[in-house]
Amino acid sequence: MNSVKIWLSSPHMGGGEQKYINEALDSNWVAPLGPNVTGFEQDLENYLSDKVTVASLSSGTAAIHLGLILLGVKPKDEVICQSMTFSASANPIVYLGATPVFIDSELETWNMCPKKLEIAIKDRIKKGNKPKAIIAVHLYGMPYKVDEIRAIANQYEIPILEDSAEALGSTYKNNKCGTFGDIGVLSFNGNKIITTSGGGALVTKSKALKEKAIFLATQARDEEPHYQHSEIGYNYRMSNICAGIGRGQMEVLENHIVKRREMNQFYKDVFQNNEAVKVFSEPNSDYYSNYWLTTILIDPSKGNKKSREDVRLLLQDANIESRPLWKPMHLQPVFSNALYYGDKTAENLFENGLCLPSGSNLSDDEKERIKIVLNRI
Repeated sequence: MNSVKIWLSSPHMGGGEQKYINEALDSNWVAPLGPNVTGFEQDLENYLSDKVTVASLSSGTAAIHLGLILLGVKPKDEVICQSMTFSASANPIVYLGATPVFIDSELETWNMCPKKLEIAIKDRIKKGNKPKAIIAVHLYGMPYKVDEIRAIANQYEIPILEDSAEALGSTYKNNKCGTFGDIGVLSFNGNKIITTSGGGALVTKSKALKEKAIFLATQARDEEPHYQHSEIGYNYRMSNICAGIGRGQMEVLENHIVKRREMNQFYKDVFQNNEAVKVFSEPNSDYYSNYWLTTILIDPSKGNKKSREDVRLLLQDANIESRPLWKPMHLQPVFSNALYYGDKTAENLFENGLCLPSGSNLSDDEKERIKIVLNRI
């Protein structure tokens, strides 16, 4: 086994981060406010759209939690959520005492199936439980079916919380992911396309909602000279030091996207003559993915009859990290009693799908190591 591990998606510093961190330390702005926090928000707003405003927070999960609060989700409400996603998309529903209703995927984008979504909404309304919100996810950086999901949401007057945690830099019809929902969510966790070490952001077209989010994220302190609280708040604001890292990362975001897309093409070239492997790709020119992670589907009935798990373990033996696709939420033990609308699409994707090393900082030598192992398999 090679002693140097190849990671799935490791942080990639650009070099400019230290400048902003030093400015924070030199000025003693180390609290969850300061010039870097404001500057990072402005950088994101300039990048995403002149129609949005951004609140930087401690995590993407915090942004989903606050987003659901801002959309009025209360205990016993029902919230629709994509089943094939990371648990952080669904957990905040439970934080609020609400009930998740999970929806299956479709095969073009692997995201929420519009047909199953409408079936679920109709059925919940028929049963007297109109959903309070829809959490739609851009999985692995691939935009969901934005127009179809929005049309359904508008028809039934249900707001969308857009989980764009994995999709900063992806676009649908030339518009940036994170700007399609009534509220959008970004993540800057250590494995994302850019990082603040830990962190996230809430995106909204309403300055009033941004101000409300910041109010809730800073313990909901009332405008009084003493500490007074009229509602429950949270410690969810991003620190000025973490925001400084984010400012430096924004300077290299476009380069990171180019490198991730190059990794996707690298795998397409590796598997071009392999009938057992399909590299997940954009369905048409409306979609532009940052390919945060390149993922593949393995057909164990073809080629040398290797399963997804066979391939994962062989890569692991070579000290190369890979990972199964997200296990759908409706199959998770913690959500075993949750409502689910769909068939086995998400389940089959999970059983046969694999995430491959996709970092923007993979060297040519590391790519060659990966290629040799995959060709050997």
